[in-house]
Amino acid sequence: MTDSKDAIELPPHFVSNILNVFGEDGAGFLRALPALVGEMAERWELTLLPEFDNLSFNYVCPAICRDGSEVVLKLGVPHRELLTGIEAIGLYGGNGCARLIDAAPDRGALLLERLQPGALLRPLVLEDDAAATAIVADVMAALWQPVPEQHTLLTIREWAQQLANLRPTFDGSTGPFPPYLVDAAERLFDELIASSGPLMVLHGDLHHDNIISAQRAPWLAIDPQGVAGEREYEIGALLYNPLRWLPAQPDVKRIEARRIDQVADRLGLDRQRLLGWGIAQCVLSAWWDYDGSTDGGDLCRETLYLAEVLCELR
Repeated sequence: MTDSKDAIELPPHFVSNILNVFGEDGAGFLRALPALVGEMAERWELTLLPEFDNLSFNYVCPAICRDGSEVVLKLGVPHRELLTGIEAIGLYGGNGCARLIDAAPDRGALLLERLQPGALLRPLVLEDDAAATAIVADVMAALWQPVPEQHTLLTIREWAQQLANLRPTFDGSTGPFPPYLVDAAERLFDELIASSGPLMVLHGDLHHDNIISAQRAPWLAIDPQGVAGEREYEIGALLYNPLRWLPAQPDVKRIEARRIDQVADRLGLDRQRLLGWGIAQCVLSAWWDYDGSTDGGDLCRETLYLAEVLCELR
């Protein structure tokens, strides 16, 4: 049985995200989305259910296959990170991550295992951040594997090069970004990339909204970016999430220090490299927020504040 959606009422924030990040390509994606949903439902013989209510940069809805199994249909603007994400999910083979059932990369479409009960890890942070951090670390360990000889994964250098757009944007200065933080991020990216350990298949965006509860494992990751990098790099997203909540904590410095110690001890990683990558990625994330988000100003300030906190731990 198949189903299609002739009209899709999309949340305004989702539309805004797509247009701000992808421009004309995003506008084309939004116009074509109803037809694309129908096309993929027909190709994979899906009965579609209402989309999830937390859409951000991809259209995602649960569905039922012809055999009755529950799956997730994910549609996005075809671009590099979507394609490397598909590659990473395939390489993980279900280890630490939702399984990839099928994909149509040229259409920006993925058919994924549906994880149940599917609760986000985020609420646990408010109750017991140490327990949540232990779960993040365990998911990291389940995901990581050496990069294959042949791959098209993103590299840390590619992301670091995006920071090079910051100074030209402000005519050579750093605008609202504290110069010492930009200097530190540029230096840390260069130093840490040059001295990196063995390259692993990293998630690249492993925060509390990308880890959900499952049955075949207590917690599994979703939405990997697909990055080739050393293990320590993976901590970055953990050290600036959950946004809004983390920067507002009066003991944020203690929380960040404990998270770093906990991940280092649990996974046998280098504390100073974890800290260095955290600083560099906070600044890079702040730049991304400033450059491409409707509320980038607020998020940028919060992430820069966390970079300052991490610098105090050095």
